[in-house]
Amino acid sequence: MSEDSPALFGADESTRPLADRLRPTTLAEVVGQEHLLAPESPIGRMVSEHRLASMVLWGPPGCGKTTIARLLAEGTDLVFEPLSATFSGVADLRKVFLAAQKRREVGQGTLLFVDEIHRFNRAQQDSFLPYVEDGTIVLVGATTENPSFELNGALLSRCQVFVLKRLDETALTTVVERAEEAIGNALPLDAQARQSLLAMADGDGRYLLNLIEMLSTVHEPLDPAGLAQLVQQRAPQYDKSQEGHYNLISALHKSMRGSDPDAALYWLARMLDGGEDPLFIARRLVRFANEDIAIADPQAVHQALAAWDVYERLGSPEGELAIAQCVVYLATAPKSIAVYRGMNRAMRAAKQSGSLMPPAHILNAPTKLMKDLGYGEGYEYDPHTEAGFSGQNYFPDDMPRQTFYEPTDSGEERLIAERMRRWARLRHDSAGDGPDPGDDGPRSTDGSRSTGGSNGD
Repeated sequence: MSEDSPALFGADESTRPLADRLRPTTLAEVVGQEHLLAPESPIGRMVSEHRLASMVLWGPPGCGKTTIARLLAEGTDLVFEPLSATFSGVADLRKVFLAAQKRREVGQGTLLFVDEIHRFNRAQQDSFLPYVEDGTIVLVGATTENPSFELNGALLSRCQVFVLKRLDETALTTVVERAEEAIGNALPLDAQARQSLLAMADGDGRYLLNLIEMLSTVHEPLDPAGLAQLVQQRAPQYDKSQEGHYNLISALHKSMRGSDPDAALYWLARMLDGGEDPLFIARRLVRFANEDIAIADPQAVHQALAAWDVYERLGSPEGELAIAQCVVYLATAPKSIAVYRGMNRAMRAAKQSGSLMPPAHILNAPTKLMKDLGYGEGYEYDPHTEAGFSGQNYFPDDMPRQTFYEPTDSGEERLIAERMRRWARLRHDSAGDGPDPGDDGPRSTDGSRSTGGSNGD
């Protein structure tokens, strides 16, 4: 382009932002939400039948929630009443409800759109109930937060929840093409820069249009580096106190549990890039080492504690490499929840058995009275026995022997299982009765053997 060439955006009589000028005027123009808006989809059928139910639109920023609500009102001949939970209170709601009641008396319905509905407190949410219940309003709430956590049950039971998707590459490309058609020029970007532009938008159509509008003064073609200098990439959609925080730590945890170091590193990087506190991750790695690996690799917990210590000494970004190293170690370590499961069984048994005393032979007898009562009588010091194992009973006298810990064949637990089978044979020989435990290893009280399983997250 020459210096005299017009800018990317020619003179326009309107001062409205590009995102507003390109706002869809029909549901068919909305991109990325076909699973909800297509003629045979849930919302599409409601519109075609003119029978709109109250609903909550849950999705990330810039996916079309406000536009969809406005078009739903137009498509079903309802008066559109928009409110923002950020700036509105009970007094504003009362005015809307009163106006809706008056319209209803003359046969006109009202669609009340509440943006950021999760910001209303429980009492404010309860104020919707009678008006939604009797049909005075059709409530359409928009939220970026999980409705299960942010909205009360009474309101959720009266609304359908629809999940909107972040815009994928196909949808974002459509948005770019519409913008180029509206401005009458192709964006001054090479092929790689166009891909970078889509990545910068991170699924947010409105943000993408704002980026395009920022290119209005550009006269020369840009490569990815030039684009990065001109516009700033948006911060990742990650809230350290909301659902995204828990979703990503769950993904990291389960990737390590599934022995996938590549996926685990990806979710670690996503959390760090989103601003997560590395010490929170370090604490979760220690938990994982104890819970999902345990004795299958006794070094796992030491690796986790070492990563924690290194990060505290070095800080970011150098200390983050120690956390990454630990993530790879834990993901590739053998897994076992035998200790976790055994502790849960022991806790149940402890609650059920009450305050049973330990058997007298394993009690210390520091006084003559205690010796006269039989404390310590008959106790065998295992290291002094020929086999290094006495086979004595250590459970309460009134409690039958139970098996809580059942080692797996994973990692170091294979050796532990062999030792426990040997001890089971020696215990059997010492008792002189009961079934021979053979070589099948320890069993639980119902005779079954553990085959592993998930302990949740």
